[in-house]
Amino acid sequence: MSGFIITALVILVFIVIYQLAKASEYTVVIQGEEKVAAKTNRLMAWLMLAFFVLGLFGLYKCHIYLVDMLLPESASNHGDNYEFMLKWTLIVTGIVFFLTHIMLFYYIFKYQASDKRKAVFYSHNNTVEVLWTTIPAIALLILVIIGLRNWSIMMDVAPKDSLQVEVTGKQFAWVIRYPGPDGVFGQTDFRLINDANNVVGLDWDDPASRDDIIFENGQMHLIKDQPAHLIIKSRDVIHNVGLPHFRMKMDAVPGIVTTMWFTPKFTSQEMIDKTGNPDFVYEIACDQMCGTGHYSMRGTIIVETQQRFDAWLNQQTSYYDQHYGEAEVVEEVTDPSVIEEEEESNDELAIVDNN
Repeated sequence: MSGFIITALVILVFIVIYQLAKASEYTVVIQGEEKVAAKTNRLMAWLMLAFFVLGLFGLYKCHIYLVDMLLPESASNHGDNYEFMLKWTLIVTGIVFFLTHIMLFYYIFKYQASDKRKAVFYSHNNTVEVLWTTIPAIALLILVIIGLRNWSIMMDVAPKDSLQVEVTGKQFAWVIRYPGPDGVFGQTDFRLINDANNVVGLDWDDPASRDDIIFENGQMHLIKDQPAHLIIKSRDVIHNVGLPHFRMKMDAVPGIVTTMWFTPKFTSQEMIDKTGNPDFVYEIACDQMCGTGHYSMRGTIIVETQQRFDAWLNQQTSYYDQHYGEAEVVEEVTDPSVIEEEEESNDELAIVDNN
């Protein structure tokens, strides 16, 4: 029934359009083609002008509505460079946008078709062509140079005193690893990966693996004003470590280690104070579509002072001790001398029970 109603409505719409077209033809016949064309031309000119004014008003309303949804101030030094580049790109392109559109709609309205003037054929002007080619080229060259400078800084080798943090992406979570007290990451092998007790495939034959600290909840701790060097990996598909508040991102590619580094400027508490949002957190987003659970792949970052970070790190237990600490106790108990003592004790208890 609903299909029949929709079909009938579509047919009626076409009938109405057809009748309007016929009425327009009759109007031309009655009033004269030239008179109708002149009226239509003026109407189109005014409609174009109205479209321009309404478009500017729409831009203004969109800005008012969305301005509160913008990210807060950049929380990293690299982010400051990025925002400087973005600001000047928007200024330059914005000036060009508004000037060209003001001229476009002005000339559409001013030079609408008229019997009082005739269009002039204007093939070319070398001076004008050189100007409108050279000026944009110079402007774009400056923007590109600024972009290359920022790119070279962001992709440069991380400072030696950087905090080393490994970030591994997997469907659909982030795994964070810190080197233990030895300051060295243990070796990994993808063939050793086991979600139960070896989430990144640590090689336990490597002594450096025994003290590594791992967080499977995607929470990362960083130090204010100390460079953070992220070593990025993926267990399965391509992910992307997106840090919107730091204005940084980098792909996590299976089989390839990628890196990025930046220096946090504000602690988490300082950003809470700046934004006035008590629930503010630095976010680790996955900026690459990675499967059905992509939307839920989210981690968090806590930026704190060196003193608070050290206190927090000292409270953590290595991943090996979390999963194999009890096994080490069992090995101690299975020492031959201990077993012999236990057997003698059991024999004495048996004699007492028989008596």
